[in-house]
Amino acid sequence: MMKRNLIYTLVIGAAALAGTAHAQAVDTSGWACEFCPFEDGHRADYEIGATSVDGDSAYFGDATGYDEDGAYANVDGNGSYAKDGYRLRWTAEDLGLDSRAIELKTGRPGSYDINLGYRELPRRQFNTTATIFEQNAGDALALPSSWVPAGLTSGMTQLDSSLVARNIESDRSVFDLGARFVASDHWRISADYRRHERDGSRITGGSSFTQASLLPMPFDYVTDEVDLGIRYGADNGFVTLGWYLSDFSNDNAALTWEQPYSVDPLIGNDTFSRAQAPDSQLQQVSLQAGYSFPKQKTVVSFSAAIGEIEQDSSFLPYTITSSIVTTPLPRANLDGSVDTSNFALAVTSRVIDKGRIKFSYRYDERDNKTAQDQWDRVIVDTFGSAELEANIPYSFERSTLSLSADYDLFDTVRVSAGYDRKDIDRDFQEIGEQTEDSGWGRLRWQPTPTLEMDFRGGASERDADRYDEVLAASLEQNPLMRKYHLAYRYRRFGELTLTYSPADGPISITLDSLYADDNYNQSELGITGGEELRVAADLSWAISDNASAYLTAGFEDIESEQAGSEVFAAPDWRATHDDDFTTVGLGFRVRNIADKVDIQLDYIRSDGASEIIVDSASGGPSEFPELSSELDYLRFKLTYQYSARLAMNLNLRYMRFVAEDWALEGVEPATIPTVLSLGAEPYSPDVYAIGIGFRYRIDAE
Repeated sequence: MMKRNLIYTLVIGAAALAGTAHAQAVDTSGWACEFCPFEDGHRADYEIGATSVDGDSAYFGDATGYDEDGAYANVDGNGSYAKDGYRLRWTAEDLGLDSRAIELKTGRPGSYDINLGYRELPRRQFNTTATIFEQNAGDALALPSSWVPAGLTSGMTQLDSSLVARNIESDRSVFDLGARFVASDHWRISADYRRHERDGSRITGGSSFTQASLLPMPFDYVTDEVDLGIRYGADNGFVTLGWYLSDFSNDNAALTWEQPYSVDPLIGNDTFSRAQAPDSQLQQVSLQAGYSFPKQKTVVSFSAAIGEIEQDSSFLPYTITSSIVTTPLPRANLDGSVDTSNFALAVTSRVIDKGRIKFSYRYDERDNKTAQDQWDRVIVDTFGSAELEANIPYSFERSTLSLSADYDLFDTVRVSAGYDRKDIDRDFQEIGEQTEDSGWGRLRWQPTPTLEMDFRGGASERDADRYDEVLAASLEQNPLMRKYHLAYRYRRFGELTLTYSPADGPISITLDSLYADDNYNQSELGITGGEELRVAADLSWAISDNASAYLTAGFEDIESEQAGSEVFAAPDWRATHDDDFTTVGLGFRVRNIADKVDIQLDYIRSDGASEIIVDSASGGPSEFPELSSELDYLRFKLTYQYSARLAMNLNLRYMRFVAEDWALEGVEPATIPTVLSLGAEPYSPDVYAIGIGFRYRIDAE
């Protein structure tokens, strides 16, 4: 209800701002904005329509709002108003759907502008899920009063009768308010406020060590952002000072749920709990500057930002199980504090008429100043481990140096080359210091005005100091294991793009390809290699002034290999992953058929397949069931221009999305004896949507 009231408030506000069109005029010299091309007068398009959807589909409704079978009414519109230097523009999209959006911009060129916006984004993950848990409060899940616990899911006699459909979905709303003010020819002031609200449910695991339940965890997040800036601009340079605030709050501090399995008499706990994301806040001050030296043909830019992240929410107890004895918490809250620093410098100079060089340097630091303490370790509200564990305040420093140059070798050939160096220092990780050196070259050849070839290739080597096997062992890792983002890696890559686009010809063709090879030859356990091949083609055809068509096709193949150990020692099994994706799209558009009709058709076909083959020393070669997906999406739109002001739109949409996923197929709530699941199923339905709308245009001086 609050969201809808906000929508109505925005609509009324738009009308009120439109009514202020006769305000005092302001000088518009030196102003550049989207309002400037408007001529005085009022223009608007309004469209009212309805859509019928045949079939429930979380995939089809994700981000669109068309997630359930039935009829949907909808309202769209856009308009502008201008008079005596005052400008106003508004848009409204999908007001009848959960994906609605409203935006309003107004101002006087050369003086100020104000923008106001509201939009919603529905996220739909599963509409085939069901649960026995009842949500008694925002952060508590309870069992039905008639529930009979059992040691295994097969013994839960009240399971089938207690299941209630519960979609896994969420909604996100964003409110924007911003303004820019021109104080003088050189000074500009800006202020922006954004409020993000996210609420819904997601799947999370609730474990009692040997038994588990998949839970529909409710969440309710709010993030408020404030961005203030003041800018001074001169003929050849500018300086901007800014302040940014991000405040995150979570209405649910913890998730608690009742145990659906038989209670262990030695422990006696029938309720479990886990913490949710705590409240936190980020503040940052930034400085940006740039200056151009025309005589030297050089541009210099600089940016710096320092900030602090704080997290001081009160701690929850170690456990809600009263039979587990723990020491007192070392402190009441984390009192977490992380300082962030970011600095960047870039210099671009055309040292000679045919050549240019660019130098850039960036430094990022995350200094986690949170104090360390020793904490009791409690295993999933079931038993204490009699061990103490310290919190780890991870920190890092990262610097990146880039140098590149390009030169016009001939009128038709340009060559470029570059070198990048990245250094990372980390705390409390297996690799303390890591470097990566990259080199690349590029050749652009345009033998004719209609044909161009662009090739880019290079290599990079990521090296590291000694892997800290002692630290890895303290984290209960195999000392031969190398995490993929910390391990030594040698990468080679090449990209080729061909473009044919005659100035007066009806056809434009683009071919694009990429090959990359990763080698982790110093890793005994973990990922040991990977390859990627991508090829894409685009064809567009301007058949006539009123007709056009296009065809796109693409293929991508990603392969990787990994090694592992079943006995916490040398590698004794290997796995190969092969992911293939193919996409084809085509469509056409014809306008002004008999000066009345426009038609448009778009079709997309996408296929994906993933294979995982494991070769084990103890079990021999074996293959997981193939993961696959198929998508067919068709859209046809017909517009009939009844008159200069009135038009009718007819929309037909069809979508078929089929996924085969062995982790979901056939996994009902009681399929796994020690895991009570939600019964999520792979996507499979066909969905049809038919919509009709009427658009009316208003023009007034």
